[in-house]
Amino acid sequence: MGKHTGAHIVWDWNGTLFHDNEAIIGATNAAFAELGLEPITIEQYRELYCVPVPKFYERLMGRLPTDAEWEVMDEVFHRYYAEHRVRCGLTEGVVDLLAGWRSAGRSQSLLSMYVHDELVPLVRGFGIEAHFVRVDGRTGPSGGSKAEHMVRHLASLTGVDPARTVVIGDAADDALAARHVGAQAVLYTGGSHGRTSLEAAGAPVVDTLAEAVAEAARLAA
Repeated sequence: MGKHTGAHIVWDWNGTLFHDNEAIIGATNAAFAELGLEPITIEQYRELYCVPVPKFYERLMGRLPTDAEWEVMDEVFHRYYAEHRVRCGLTEGVVDLLAGWRSAGRSQSLLSMYVHDELVPLVRGFGIEAHFVRVDGRTGPSGGSKAEHMVRHLASLTGVDPARTVVIGDAADDALAARHVGAQAVLYTGGSHGRTSLEAAGAPVVDTLAEAVAEAARLAA
């Protein structure tokens, strides 16, 4: 791959590299159905979604779910998602963007809140694992913020300067995680958040991943 130039991208997976919106909204509605809640549309999801995820449920339910409700919803969500993700694919242009960034001598990694043991074979199955210096999924319980995981992720990378690192993701939490470690962020409108909520996060907002990569190159220069 050659020597890294210093600029580094930390990619998000769900809703960013992996275009899984339909599986996500289906799994969310399956979880809601367990508690007798009405289904929501993708537009409602993108308007209201936030992390930690229990806060998202609070916006819809008018209260936080109990521990027992959360366990049921979380289990149903992941079971449904696992069944339906097989219909989903990479976001348009991902393979070329990853290859282009790598061939320019820049490094990139992947950090997801999707469970690690399921993420790695999924990434490998798309034939893109070699583009990343590290692939990390979530370990431990679900429902938290990405910030704490970002600390560990960057600490595990050799020669990566947070000041020249850009997080590309589809959620406001990606911008918060970037700021937590002294990195920058670019937010993509094709996933879990609508433009309005992303713009409130204070990071550049783009409509395509090609624009995200171009902005990352500029920010990390």
